[in-house]
Amino acid sequence: MDWLSRGTGIAASIPAARGRGTGAPTPGWGPQGSSPIALRRSALLRNNRLDSGRNISSAAGSDVPASRVAEDIPMARRMQPAPPRRASLRRRLSWLLLACGLFSGSAVLLARGPLRSVLTPPPVAGLNARLSRDGRLLGHFPYPEASAANLVTFAPGQQLHRDAAEALGAMQRAAALDGVGLVVLSAFRSIALQNRIFFDVKAERNQTSLTRARVSAPPGFSEHSTGYAVDLGDASAPATNLSPSFDQTAAFRWLAANAARFHFQLSFPEGNPQGVSYEPWHWRYEGTTEALRLFEPAQRLAR
Repeated sequence: MDWLSRGTGIAASIPAARGRGTGAPTPGWGPQGSSPIALRRSALLRNNRLDSGRNISSAAGSDVPASRVAEDIPMARRMQPAPPRRASLRRRLSWLLLACGLFSGSAVLLARGPLRSVLTPPPVAGLNARLSRDGRLLGHFPYPEASAANLVTFAPGQQLHRDAAEALGAMQRAAALDGVGLVVLSAFRSIALQNRIFFDVKAERNQTSLTRARVSAPPGFSEHSTGYAVDLGDASAPATNLSPSFDQTAAFRWLAANAARFHFQLSFPEGNPQGVSYEPWHWRYEGTTEALRLFEPAQRLAR
């Protein structure tokens, strides 16, 4: 029998009288007549209950069950890390194929421009020049040839797209009311005619392709082929026809102030981004959706 049991027996043999008849506890006894041994026992029981909530090191020396100790261990510490898995051969091959595909695609994109310039023939026969990234040839954008069904004779030997012809007639009449005579010098040109103008004059003047392209578009790249472009002159100053000095005439001043009302715009102003020589006489019509679509690349470049 341990000392606690002996103490319990002793406590049981002590008379229950706690200062009976006096109303006061017997000297040496605890509060409310508790014996020192009983108080010690209560303290031990309280300590055991406190030990059950302590950490593992404290609980190891107490009467806390092993299952309770395991529950007090954090979940992250109880979980064992899974052993690392080696990448399978199939996965490695997949990554290798993906890397090869990305590399090949990048190489094709990088070489696309140079390869195209080498493999694609020049757009104009007899002209050793190739298209720029935005589709221009020696500064000029490509244009289709107007169909004969859309062309009307505007003046002897001169044809225009029917929409441009109607607007030009209205513009000439308005200019005449202001005392200005607008003369049509050149209008629609077929691609075949543009071919002769470009190459024949180039040979006569012993010009390089680049020099010739500054004043005349290669065939298939002229605004005149659309039927929407026209070269204008001043009836009172024929010496300025097709000359930069045309911008000193009354006709040019009138056009600069009024042509937009009739949907005509100067194609090649000074310092134009296409690199074409200044042509104050060359105007194009942009009054329909079709005309706007054709000249949109040039408009976008000029912005």
